[in-house]
Amino acid sequence: MLNLAILISGRGSNMEYILKSIKRKRIPINPAVIISNKPNAKGLKIAEKLGINTVIIESKGFKGSRLDYDKKIIATLKQHGVTPKNGLVCLAGFMKIISPQFIRKYKNRIMNIHPALLPAFTGLDVQKQAVEYGVKFSGCTVHFVDEGVDTGPIIIQSAVRIKNRDTSETLAKRILKEEHKIYPEAVRLFAKKKIRISGRKTIIS
Repeated sequence: MLNLAILISGRGSNMEYILKSIKRKRIPINPAVIISNKPNAKGLKIAEKLGINTVIIESKGFKGSRLDYDKKIIATLKQHGVTPKNGLVCLAGFMKIISPQFIRKYKNRIMNIHPALLPAFTGLDVQKQAVEYGVKFSGCTVHFVDEGVDTGPIIIQSAVRIKNRDTSETLAKRILKEEHKIYPEAVRLFAKKKIRISGRKTIIS
């Protein structure tokens, strides 16, 4: 069985939905470890209540390069059996850019979720971007992480209609509900070996 690591920085709501899906036997994967770069991340308590190993690798005040920090994460992943051959790493509100070396080592084994319909509105404050631009639909995207910013192969997307009176906050709440649906599903598809990558495309069987 594959081993899963989830990297968080805050509340970990997507992490929670993934872990609960695993507990309900919907995803055949072993939740090996939750790693946070912030010691006060609320998601750590959620993971502990669900009986999952947690590790804090604090990034604030870390003396070293981005790669030095990532080497600590990689060592922790290996310690918990989350290897490039037998592991999956999910970023769930992890507010730290990971190094190209980490991405290459775990190529096509790192997932992220983005609150927009990629390739539109990459980066930060994307709900605000969508509302101000005047698009009629936004949504969320689960994708593999590559060395660009939100540019990796797309796995699943879910669209959300933007209402005339929407603010970035009201839109974000509706998008988050969709995130909670599609992120566990993407993990399930990966665990069941139903995802194949061909160039920029992911083919789901």
